Amino acid sequence: MAASPQRLCEFIDASPSPYHVCATAAQRLTGAGYRELSEADAWPAAGRFFTVRAGSLLAWDSTAGSLPFRIVGAHTDSPNLRVKQHPDRVVAGWRVVALQPYGGAWLNSWLDRDLGISGRLSVREGATVTDQLVRIDDPILRVPQLAIHLSEDRKGVSLDPQRHVNAVWGTGDQRSFLGYVAAQAGVDESDVLGFDLMTHDLAPSRITGVDGDFVSAPRLDNQATCYAGLEALLAAPAERYVPVLALFDHEEVGSQSDHGAQSDLLPTVLERITLADGGGREDFLRRLSESMVASGDMAHATHPNYPERHEPGHQIAINGGPVLKVQPNLRYATDGRTAAAFALACRQAGVPLQRYEHRADLPCGSTIGPMTAAGTGIPTVDVGAAQLAMHSAREVMGADDVAAYSAALTAFLAPA
Repeated sequence: MAASPQRLCEFIDASPSPYHVCATAAQRLTGAGYRELSEADAWPAAGRFFTVRAGSLLAWDSTAGSLPFRIVGAHTDSPNLRVKQHPDRVVAGWRVVALQPYGGAWLNSWLDRDLGISGRLSVREGATVTDQLVRIDDPILRVPQLAIHLSEDRKGVSLDPQRHVNAVWGTGDQRSFLGYVAAQAGVDESDVLGFDLMTHDLAPSRITGVDGDFVSAPRLDNQATCYAGLEALLAAPAERYVPVLALFDHEEVGSQSDHGAQSDLLPTVLERITLADGGGREDFLRRLSESMVASGDMAHATHPNYPERHEPGHQIAINGGPVLKVQPNLRYATDGRTAAAFALACRQAGVPLQRYEHRADLPCGSTIGPMTAAGTGIPTVDVGAAQLAMHSAREVMGADDVAAYSAALTAFLAPA
């Protein structure tokens, strides 16, 4: 099944949180014959497998045996507003849910939107605790904008993340927000011992533009790569390399967690694949020396209203093909040899390649690429697909770029 903008929309709409991204990908992998493995169990040898650690997922096809790895990495999290541990407040007669920004959320984009809740509950079941996905698509929350008549200069307000991003959800007497969420999940509030809850925009993803040129959706950064990488893994033959898909949580806040890109998750899984094949530490290290990673994260298209914010010699077009990202101070991990590998993949896939550099006088964001390269010693290239409005509650990319991006990642996983 080839990648398409409509199926990307379906993937995103099914995946309002990192935990749902993993569940959506797991369902697709299982349908394609992949088997889920627990990290606590002994792993079998050659086969098609995946494992999930919280909001991160790794999948691989080792049916061809002990080969070097070709890895596509991405991240499952996106900037949003997350629920505080004590969320219930009453302010001026409004029932309010206390929220705080996660990652570099573009706060003004979250105002005056119908918001739902998603994430996971950690629920007591006897003497054990299990995680349960929760998703509420009713428009229960809204962060209201201040009326222009109440601003000091009628030019808008500067949003304070402590005071100005809390959501209204009712009036009258205080009511337990967590109790409401628990009831929607079919569990008792007293059994909820922990939670990771976040808001999501309820407007569905759409193909837009007069000629259907665009995909308008939340969380394109970076679910567009999660989707394209998943399609690439399922399409790539395991002939010269073991193709691997690595989807990490917590990239937007630095990746320092037990399942972020700075954790031991990727090197541990790669070593266990080698051990399951009957190899040892020496065999593992030798495989790494011939492996390569494509760190996939979205790229900045040249903005038609702010062209001066972009490097003049590196104009990036929507529907212009995958983007190779280079930054000499290693905000991106690309070097000449890994750039060449991705350029060859684009030629093999028959898609154009764009080359991006950030303006030298503006701070440049980063990706999982540099930390993955440093943590594994595997040469890494940073790539992406062009989009506008990165970190907004709703973003836009080119409809044609969906298939082109996935085709390039497929060719990277299985070079001719």
